[in-house]
Amino acid sequence: MKTRRHAKILELIREYDIDTQEELLRYLREGGFDVTQATVSRDIKELRLVKTLSHTGKYKYSTGMDNSSDISSKFYSLFADSVISVEAAQNLLVVKCMTGMAQAVCASMDAVYWQNFVGTLAGDDTIFIVCRSEAAAQETQEELRKLISR
Repeated sequence: MKTRRHAKILELIREYDIDTQEELLRYLREGGFDVTQATVSRDIKELRLVKTLSHTGKYKYSTGMDNSSDISSKFYSLFADSVISVEAAQNLLVVKCMTGMAQAVCASMDAVYWQNFVGTLAGDDTIFIVCRSEAAAQETQEELRKLISR
């Protein structure tokens, strides 16, 4: 549940300019998460969220990681620790994860630019990735499999 909540928080702060814990709490509750303010406070600390200046001049929560290498390193670590297998099927990739980890892995994957990806979709333990072509799916499968065996 915590992993899903963390993935949802990351999704929310990307989608909305959230500037208070109360606002984040409200969005989480609207999304079906029954959480307290104390839980949200701990989540913010665990995710190491910071307040940055938004394009509107207000402060908002963010990961504070505009540096893509920081995002990449977190993605690689999460991927290696959570993913069980990667299989290509035509222009699709099916990524099997440990139970409850697919949404977090997918959210971190979405934070990294993938030239071959059209889109991603995560469930509880499975991620579907639509690639631009069969060749792109095969190439990406090879790259991702190398990350699992680290």
